[in-house]
Parts: sequence; structure tokens; C-alpha cells
Amino acid sequence: MKDIWTVKYRPDSLDEIIGNEESFDMIRKLVHSNNLPHLVFHGPENTGKTSAGMALAHEIYGEDYQRNFTYFNASDFFEQGKGYLVREKRFIRILGTDDPKKIRKSVINIFKEVINEYASMGPIDSDYKIIFIDSAETLNSDSQHALRRIMEKYTANCRFILSTTQPSKLIAPLRSRGLELFFTHVSADKLAAFIRKVADAENVSVSEDGIDALTYHSKGNVAKALHTLQIASLKPGIENIGPQEIYDSALKDKSENIIKLFEATLAKDILEARKFIDKNILEDGFSGREILLQLHKMVVSSNENDENIAKWIIKIADTDYYLTESANDRIQIEALVAGFCR
Repeated sequence: MKDIWTVKYRPDSLDEIIGNEESFDMIRKLVHSNNLPHLVFHGPENTGKTSAGMALAHEIYGEDYQRNFTYFNASDFFEQGKGYLVREKRFIRILGTDDPKKIRKSVINIFKEVINEYASMGPIDSDYKIIFIDSAETLNSDSQHALRRIMEKYTANCRFILSTTQPSKLIAPLRSRGLELFFTHVSADKLAAFIRKVADAENVSVSEDGIDALTYHSKGNVAKALHTLQIASLKPGIENIGPQEIYDSALKDKSENIIKLFEATLAKDILEARKFIDKNILEDGFSGREILLQLHKMVVSSNENDENIAKWIIKIADTDYYLTESANDRIQIEALVAGFCR
């Protein structure tokens, strides 16, 4: 079975990461100064924030970095709730049960307890440990204030890295506790060079036109480029990957559940559409903005008349704006679908 390239080529060190040079130069200086503060990573989705956190931990702790590095995704707590908590074996000891019906505490209180428990544990053979909290924008005000107090309480032996696509969602006292670093997608030339390197390592032939098509399709998103290239490389009978193979593979990038969501929306079946909203968010792990981007592509390429397409695009644009102001993607996508189904 072939390795997934997005995992296989995830960087192990800061030097292996491409793009975002200013942020990584600052991270290197902090590591070498032995004075790492709390950090706030912010920027669009899939810009390498999580990879940066893991590479940073690898740089500090070496091969066994996971002994002192803990990853949490806040959206798992607050969007999947108690069902997620009992599936995560590391929380069973804290919860005292693997039955969600027996959990009497609120998800917010469980989140506080989990973070406090992990922050209070001493580091192993190091001055401090690192707790990485992804999708920090999904934390409500109460959770953020509690997190701020935990950061202050355990600052001697624990550093927090908060990762978010919406820094404005973080309360000012929480943002002020960390050094903010911005991440963005990589430039086309750096992505093209990385693609050539991966293609050589995998013994895959890609034409220059194919690389141009892949960089255009990926728009600086390294994970998307790797995923599309791997799909294209698996197509039988192809000796040289060109623009057509990239185009065909890009079409396969569309989630089956998002296609079904779009079909249910066209059929004005709101109950069916809500089912696939859950599948996309809870099972496939898509964010609201990722769902929007794919819905936008489907609307533009649909056979609907221009007037309907224009109306739908306006609604999608409005929802994109609302997502920047909201902490709950599901509610906004449901509102969009309900608007389509009228």
C-alpha cells in the first residue's frame, strides 16, 4: 500500500518547510535563544501552521518530541462534542467512562479539565512542554478566559501554541499572551520546485505544463498539490503527467459527500442536505470554508441558468463573510443550504 504523500513529505524540521520565511526565521531565533514564549499562529487554512508546530517540537526535543508535545483540535471538542471525547482513549481516564450518556459535565468544563490536566504534567528531560491547540477560533469566550488563566498558571513548565484562521475571534487578553506569527500559502515558484523534488523522489515524470497546471490548481496549497499529484500518478498507463491528468485528478478532489450535499440542495431536500452537512464536517473533517469553496466550483460549473448561478454565488459570498464573524461553521452552512432550498 502506498504512503499518503501529505504524510510522507510532512517536514520533520524547520529547514524542510518551504515558504513563510519571516515566520520561520523568528521561530529559529526563539529556539536558539532558549526563551520560547507562547505563540499564536494565524493565517489561511493549509498554510503549514500545524506542520510548523510539529517541526518546532522536533527541533527542540528531537526524535522523541511527542513525549513533550500534545496536540488538540478545539473544533473536535466543540463541534463533535461528547461523541468525540469518548472515542479519544486518552480522555477516558479523565472522563471516567466511555459512555457519552454517562457524562454529566458540559463540553466546556471537560475542555478546561483536559487542558489543565495536560498543562500540569511536568515535562520529560526538558525545561518545558508544548501544547498545540488548533482551530482556536472555535473556543467560546468562557473557554478562552479559562485557557488564559491556565497559560498564566503553568507558564513555568508549559508553552502554548494557538493556531487559528481567524485571530479576531481570540479575546485580546489571550492574544496578548503569545507572539503572533502569520502564515500564508507558498509562492508558485517555490511550490513548483517542491513538486519537482517530490516527483524525482517518487520516480514520477511531470511535464512543465503539468507543473504549471498543478501550481495553478493548488494556489500555493502544498497539501492540495501533493494530493492531486499522487492521484495523477496512480492513473494506469500514464508515462508523463501533463495538464489533462492534473485536471482529471483535480476533479477527483471533490468530496462525494459535498457532491451529495449539492444534489440534495438542488432537490430542495433540506433534511437530506443537513445529513450531508454533518458527514462533511464531522466525518470528513471539512471546515465551513472548504465546503464553500467546493460548492462554489459546483455552482459555477452547473447547468443552471445564469440568473440562478449569480444568486447562488451571492449567497455563497455572504456566507463566506459570515464565517469570518462566526465561531460555528455548521450553523452558517445550514443557513446557506436553507436559503438555496427556498
